[in-house]
Amino acid sequence: MKAKNNTKVIYITIFISLIFSIIPLPIALDAYRPNWALLVLCYWSMALPNRVSVLTAWFVGLLLDVLLGSVLGINAFALAMVVYVMANNYQAIRNFSLWQQSLIIGLLTALYHLLIFWVQRFVFGVDFSMTYLIPVITSAILWWVIFLLLRKIRRQFKVR
Repeated sequence: MKAKNNTKVIYITIFISLIFSIIPLPIALDAYRPNWALLVLCYWSMALPNRVSVLTAWFVGLLLDVLLGSVLGINAFALAMVVYVMANNYQAIRNFSLWQQSLIIGLLTALYHLLIFWVQRFVFGVDFSMTYLIPVITSAILWWVIFLLLRKIRRQFKVR
């Protein structure tokens, strides 16, 4: 018997990551908010690169721009670039241990934040602050949880 391709599971996890991205947090904790959508997209583009690609990241980024009220296209551009890097190197990244993947996710999250800063610097003239990079640490730490949780979901629902 052939297993179904449960595309809905992928979209549900992306939707939940978007909800986590806009849930209000206390001001003291908001600087530590991990990049939920980025983490989920990185997982799916590594696990199923033929199903979640740059185009998916672009649309999720546009949704994130609308939800966060940022300039339209900033998150779309940054997410698409990160998923492009992930999709081109998914075979190597899959073979790394979980802590090595966590370091790579940290680097990709840093790339994401630096791309957003670069565009904001160009458009608004904002100055760089090290607080832009705090989510890099929390995202790298939470990669373990996201990876193990989404892998369990993928296997349980037989997403292929």
